[in-house]
Amino acid sequence: MSEKVYDALVIGSGAAGSFAAKELTANGLSVLLLEAGPEIGKKDFNPSKKKPPASAINIWERARATIKGQPIQARAAFFTERFSRFFVNDRKNPYTTPRGEPFLWIRGRQAGGRLHSFGRVLLRWTDNDFKINSRSGRGVDWPVSYDELAPFYAEAESHLGLYGNEDHVATLPDGVYSRPAKLTPAEELFKKTVEGDAPERHVVSWRYIAPDAERVPRPLREAMASGKLTIRYDSIVRRVTTDPQTGRATGAEIIDRNSGAVHTVRAENVVLCASPIESIRLLLNSASEKHPNGLGNSSGTLGRYFMDQLPCLAFGTYPPAKGWSHDDSAPQDPFYNPSGGIFVPRFENVDGKPQRGDFAYQGSVGRAPVGNNDAASLAFFGFGMMLPHADNRVTLDARRKDAWGIPVPHIRCVMHETENELIRKQEKTLIDMIEGAGGKLDFIGSPLGLKEMGRGAFPEADALSRFLFRKWFRKTMVMGAAIHESGGARMGTTRENSVLNSWNQSWDVPNLLVTDASAFPGGGTAGTTLTVMALTLRACRKLAAGYRNEAE
Repeated sequence: MSEKVYDALVIGSGAAGSFAAKELTANGLSVLLLEAGPEIGKKDFNPSKKKPPASAINIWERARATIKGQPIQARAAFFTERFSRFFVNDRKNPYTTPRGEPFLWIRGRQAGGRLHSFGRVLLRWTDNDFKINSRSGRGVDWPVSYDELAPFYAEAESHLGLYGNEDHVATLPDGVYSRPAKLTPAEELFKKTVEGDAPERHVVSWRYIAPDAERVPRPLREAMASGKLTIRYDSIVRRVTTDPQTGRATGAEIIDRNSGAVHTVRAENVVLCASPIESIRLLLNSASEKHPNGLGNSSGTLGRYFMDQLPCLAFGTYPPAKGWSHDDSAPQDPFYNPSGGIFVPRFENVDGKPQRGDFAYQGSVGRAPVGNNDAASLAFFGFGMMLPHADNRVTLDARRKDAWGIPVPHIRCVMHETENELIRKQEKTLIDMIEGAGGKLDFIGSPLGLKEMGRGAFPEADALSRFLFRKWFRKTMVMGAAIHESGGARMGTTRENSVLNSWNQSWDVPNLLVTDASAFPGGGTAGTTLTVMALTLRACRKLAAGYRNEAE
């Protein structure tokens, strides 16, 4: 039993955990951060591993990773061997899904979490995302509005130093940018053509952060420099401990990842930032006499209303532009490929009708190397808004345990007819937009299947790789492929319909916060990371102020 009682315990060190540690230590609290994986530093970013894939499909890299124990992680759309250490070993970290209802759980366990492997794109959400119930008649509205989150968006953006431009698009609010972001000549032409044909549509640059040369997330570095932060790596949290009389959180029970030794740590407050599925799993596994159905689950909603965004992937060429261009907006990194590209936020014209499409597209045109006289390449990934359904949920599978003896999550996340209809529109709209701008698609695919067009998928690859790609695609482009999972411990306006209140605080356990994307009541159409950061800053500032007042 550890004798030291920290002011706050933070579980997880990714987008939420690093900002939680920063905010709490900045307010003078002593913080213990628990990270399930190892410490990460410059030694883990070997430039010699930055090699071009053997083929456009990199099928053999995925095969090698599968053999080494990463059959799920290797299905991530943009997986490469270079990043394999930033993804978990699936044999040690299994999970289950219902038969015939696959879900890809792409994750990393190391200091910084998925901040080392995500696309570094940080986009704001709007009230189109936050007012899910009033728009759809489903679920519950977020108990916060865009205006409430805007100052925290700005704070996170300013802290990280974004590349981006003011675009004045209502469905994608401008942020705070330290440097401009460029488009390639091919993207400029694509933008001019799309916006000329449909002025209500907008093609804008990514808003993104460059790779950090220190290889430790900046908010985490700042927390470490405060002298108020203690970090325990390789510490897998088995459950959050609670007081048997009051039901309040008292700390956590942890397992050493390497030795298997069990320890208990203590804190006055607990901030759960482990990522959606892990946080739900941990809350369910923390059941006690005071919390028989899982920690903070008096509403019965814990694990329910789990979502991911609807994925679709398209590759092709853009004959109106030739060759390719290097984007020099950000300095080149010896380990990471250059960032940058285009984003098409949701718009109000679908199928030529004045109806909002609850989907958005992220992509690039003219960035992949091709011959000077060859048509520019293009690639797009679509993200559609999944509605919250009570039967999409995360539960515990007591029959299966991970390498540390903890019950694994059982994940059900399937499209209902609403989502099937939306993803059909999402695909058709993308095809029409690309072809209308002069592009030619080789393929487009989603959980509905693969559609090859023109030259077919990856025409330059060898026949065996193309055959394996077609076979693997049905296991790759399924729910979870967007890697924007959310929900399961949602915020709400009453303790009867939600797990958390408007400050990410458990209704049942007042000294417990959950600030990762499991808190989301709705799924949105843009990446979740910036909203997670903003919510974490807001919640932890409130926690720190209240805790200081109690101490006084």
